[in-house]
Amino acid sequence: MKALFGSIACLAIILGASMGQAQDNEMTFFITSTNPGDGGNLGGLEGADAHCQTIAEAAGAGDKTWRAYLSTSSVNARDRIGDGPWHNAKGELIASNLEELHGDANRINKETALTETGDMVKGRGETPNQHDILTGSNADGTVAAGMTCEDWTSDASTSQAFVGHHDRIGLRDDAPSKSWNASHPSRGCGQEDLPKSGGAGFFYCFTAD
Repeated sequence: MKALFGSIACLAIILGASMGQAQDNEMTFFITSTNPGDGGNLGGLEGADAHCQTIAEAAGAGDKTWRAYLSTSSVNARDRIGDGPWHNAKGELIASNLEELHGDANRINKETALTETGDMVKGRGETPNQHDILTGSNADGTVAAGMTCEDWTSDASTSQAFVGHHDRIGLRDDAPSKSWNASHPSRGCGQEDLPKSGGAGFFYCFTAD
């Protein structure tokens, strides 16, 4: 009988540990699978956050507070997303904290930077190329001044957004081409402008809690 109780206790501990690990590895990071429909006009940060929240809810992850990784003239993207850690839709670790996320040790690449449904986003060499991800940010997560589609309220061809490459591939073998959040300006903020440099108006979403 003691052996039976001991086995049950061990099983409970194992199950509890497994459930805890699964909970710790829940999705806390994704690339949006869609753009709201008006290019760089996302309705400001409020509209972008709402888009993250809506599609996260549709994917069964709406019990968290989601924030768009976007900078504006008054807010840095890195200050919007909590402290980490962050995992993708498959439970794979993206970064443990802000320092790792904005350093060389982050794990963002084409295979890990998945959408909220766990799908890969098309990258350079695929049709259509969608690797330009809206950030409006420098490599350290601070605002790239003048490159935020007027704080995400403009779809004008005369405005620009700074973008990163989720697949870490560009035209050159240099740091910007390989940056997930700070590669180059877009060719406008209109829905028809963003694909001209290889994008679709997608952006990163992280949990803030």
